[in-house]
Amino acid sequence: MGIEIYKIEKEQAWETRHTVMWPNKEFNYIKLKDDHVGIHFGLFKDDILVSVVSVFVNNKTCQFRKFATLQSMQGKGYGTMLLNYIIDEARNWGVEKIWCNARENKTSFYKKFGLEETKETFIKGGRSYVVMEKSI
Repeated sequence: MGIEIYKIEKEQAWETRHTVMWPNKEFNYIKLKDDHVGIHFGLFKDDILVSVVSVFVNNKTCQFRKFATLQSMQGKGYGTMLLNYIIDEARNWGVEKIWCNARENKTSFYKKFGLEETKETFIKGGRSYVVMEKSI
């Protein structure tokens, strides 16, 4: 038991994405058109899926998307464990840069991992985002 992180099927990621990120939208809203080429990871605590993230590698660049932790489990370090794991994996794959579209209200979380805000911002679904990146 305890904490385990491993690859999951995209359908498992979809459930958590929907519950955490966009519960008021139709289920298909949380699916990405390129989910079939993504690598999806889950953090499990005592066999319960607590946090998910989807990773997309393109040459030496890695984007992580749809990073979501169950509301009741936020603030307990699970997202931190999962993101550290993903950064280590990207390094092992030979990736040189990792990046994400961060909700503006979550930038301080990503800064703890060395990601820096770029000048690229946008609004989606009424929420403000900023592109953050880090060389690894």
